[in-house]
Amino acid sequence: MPEQNQGGWKETGRGVVHPWLCDQFGHMNVRHYNNYFDDSSFHVWTANGLGVVEMEARGVVTVVATTKYDFIQEMTVGQTLVIKSGFTRVGSKSVTYLQKMFDADHGTLHATNEGTEVFFDPETRKATEMPEWFRERLNAILVDPETI
Repeated sequence: MPEQNQGGWKETGRGVVHPWLCDQFGHMNVRHYNNYFDDSSFHVWTANGLGVVEMEARGVVTVVATTKYDFIQEMTVGQTLVIKSGFTRVGSKSVTYLQKMFDADHGTLHATNEGTEVFFDPETRKATEMPEWFRERLNAILVDPETI
C-alpha cells in the first residue's frame, strides 16, 4: 500500500487471502474478516503505546461490547491485506476504535470494523470508570474516522 500521511492511524495487521479462507463464491468468507479484525484489535493497543500487558499490570481491563462490520469490496485469493486502526471516541467507561482493511498493493478499501470496548472490573464482572490517566492518553491519540 502506498505510504501516505497516516494522521495518527497505526498499522495493526497484515495477511494473505488463502484459498481455504474463501467461500463457494471465491471471496474471503465473513468469518475470516472477523479473524483478521479480531487479531488486529489486540494490536491497536500496543501500536498506540498502551500494551495489554502494561494495562493488566496497572489494573486496566477491557472487554468488547459491540462490533460492527462494513464489507465494501470482496477480497479474493492471493490478495495481501493491511489493516490500519485508530481510536475515534473516548467515553467515561468505554472507547471506540475503527479498523480499515485495505488491499496492501493498491490501497483499495475492502472492509471496516468499528469496535467499542468497555472498561471492566474482573472481580465484580461489571463495567467500571476508565482511569483518568488512561483517558488522557487516549484523547491525545484520537483519529478522524474520515481520513485515510
